[in-house]
Amino acid sequence: MIPNVQKTTTMKYLLFVILVIGSLTASAQDTEKKTDEAEMQIVEVSCGQCKFGLEGDGCDLAINIDGKKYWVDGTTMDEHGDAHGHGGMCNTIRKAKVKGELVDGRYKVTEMELLPDEHNHKH
Repeated sequence: MIPNVQKTTTMKYLLFVILVIGSLTASAQDTEKKTDEAEMQIVEVSCGQCKFGLEGDGCDLAINIDGKKYWVDGTTMDEHGDAHGHGGMCNTIRKAKVKGELVDGRYKVTEMELLPDEHNHKH
């Protein structure tokens, strides 16, 4: 009988370990989904000084989220075209898909896709 008791205890222990591992795996997948679900949102981007009226020392990228403007870290205007050219962000407010988060009053962008300039259509 003792071997059966050990076998039962071992089986219960293995079942417990399998359930714990399964639970941890499901939890990790949920966390990964939540990170991925912080999907890109469409916002306005432009020069903080030229178009959004923020105080600064030059032309720097800013973002407008729900009427609030924030400086952007993680990308620059020049990475998305000529800021001072036709349709550039010092001359117009553009739409962009962004992914990131607000940290200490600044928007830390992890992804940014500038959308086509609505005012620069060729007919």
